[in-house]
Amino acid sequence: MKIKAIIFDLDDTLYDCTGMLAEASRRRAAKTLVDLGIPCSEEEIYNILNEEFAKHGSSFYVFNEIAKKYGKSHDTVQKALKAYNSSEVANIEAFPDVISTLKQLRRSGYKLFLVTLGVHQRQEKKIKLLGLSDLFDEIIISDQEVGLLLEECYEMLLTMHNLRAHEVAVVGDRTREELRIGNTMGMTTIRMLHGRFKLSPINARLQNVDYKIKRIFQIPTIISLINKGMTPDVVKIVAIGGGTGLPIALDGIKSYSNNITGIVAVTDSGRSSGVLREQFGILPPGDARNCLVALSKSEEQEQDLNNLFQYRFDKGSLDGMSLGNLLMTALIDITGSFDQAIKKASRILSIKGKVLPSTLTSTHICAELEDGTYVEEEYNVRAVGKAPIKTVYLKDKDVKVLPEAVNDIKNAEIIIIGPGSLYTSVITNLLVHDIKTAIKESTAVKIYICNIVSQPGQSDNYSVSDHIRAIEKYLGEGVIDYVVVNNNTPGKEILKKYEEKGAGVIIMDEDSYNLKPIIKKTDLVEDLPDHRILWEKEDMLRHDPEKLADAVYRIFAEIPLYREED
Repeated sequence: MKIKAIIFDLDDTLYDCTGMLAEASRRRAAKTLVDLGIPCSEEEIYNILNEEFAKHGSSFYVFNEIAKKYGKSHDTVQKALKAYNSSEVANIEAFPDVISTLKQLRRSGYKLFLVTLGVHQRQEKKIKLLGLSDLFDEIIISDQEVGLLLEECYEMLLTMHNLRAHEVAVVGDRTREELRIGNTMGMTTIRMLHGRFKLSPINARLQNVDYKIKRIFQIPTIISLINKGMTPDVVKIVAIGGGTGLPIALDGIKSYSNNITGIVAVTDSGRSSGVLREQFGILPPGDARNCLVALSKSEEQEQDLNNLFQYRFDKGSLDGMSLGNLLMTALIDITGSFDQAIKKASRILSIKGKVLPSTLTSTHICAELEDGTYVEEEYNVRAVGKAPIKTVYLKDKDVKVLPEAVNDIKNAEIIIIGPGSLYTSVITNLLVHDIKTAIKESTAVKIYICNIVSQPGQSDNYSVSDHIRAIEKYLGEGVIDYVVVNNNTPGKEILKKYEEKGAGVIIMDEDSYNLKPIIKKTDLVEDLPDHRILWEKEDMLRHDPEKLADAVYRIFAEIPLYREED
């Protein structure tokens, strides 16, 4: 059955209701308090309101506290509250990509409906200010006091447009309202992780959703996948890498699939992982740890787990040690093996998918350099200032691989390789013979995600074609089907920071088009103003998880990439 129509919620689905309206309310209240004689500037009071609401929540009696502090009457509190709760709406704008995505969906032939509850005049003004009036086939504003129930609105739309429930998708942010009703009626449900409800727990079976996404440009991809029978339980995807890149990829692709396998490098020898590897004789746990956190199911859980697992002690005998690595070390000791420890952690964290090491052998990546010298261990292979890398290899010739990893690669519909440190996070997996063979034998669509910037010590001055040739040197020519390349050049200030470290944007050279993989260029750079979970050891420019995953699944669904450049 195919999706023919999409019902959208408005507040915190198509625009930032929580953020924009809260800001406007606080600024109105700040102006009123200044007008009533509070001896502060509007900006000072606005900042006080932000700080107090952040600490205590929106129900905190902050106006009472301000009035009390400056000897003002209860009348001051009432007037501030009146200004704060005013129904005035102004200066709101849709989330990025909303207008273009709605236009794309309409061009593709989908019926679009907007259903919103609230005071009619207020909701109507929002729709007009957001520029949404002409983008929907039907708009229903149900007054919260006298209008239809949400379910009745949906039933009316089905009747008016001769639709069956399974032909409709519902997009919203509230699991207890529009998404619950959509589930009850048998519609596909897509949860936007926006606004004050984005961390709301799911408390009942009918509050579960089919998809959870953060960006509206993901919706056309999801609908295309559904209409081609490529649902989350059907499509099997394997992502191969390590370091900072693999958890980013996993974080994005978990929106589209329930059958995810992350195959992670285990040749790290630096920092906390290196210390534990040396002292306890275990495989380095750091990269696997990050992947487990990335696949955790709830957004609130992911944030809490990230804070816990990424915590590093800054004094005493544990100075520099990661708590997550210590927990993984304990699980290895309890279970008796690295792979069993990962499985135990996966159950504890209730992850979506699974994480597997590329090898169970405690080995190291080594390199022959262009000047004829040899270096051993990941830390030295990626060291800055040495001669360029000529070739890399594993210290142990025969390394043990998990049969489960080989089987998942062979049965995958999609295989992602990268992004990440070219040699020490990506190619190190391809040095495991059985992993390489399984990739070559798999009938999956094979996609290499090229890095955005070069990495001193590994890929100095590398172009896109240099990256492709490096992958093909260890995997074989003609194995990779597609290469996804970023076409969004970061700003000068960001580039300057990289150039000071000897890095630079990876250039899309003409020679890349002479190689066998099909080149796909699109925007892959993370939007820097957004809140970010840092998988890496420092705040770096990185791939956007949603953009990366969306590009992968659009390639698989054979539809144009969002903002694709020919």
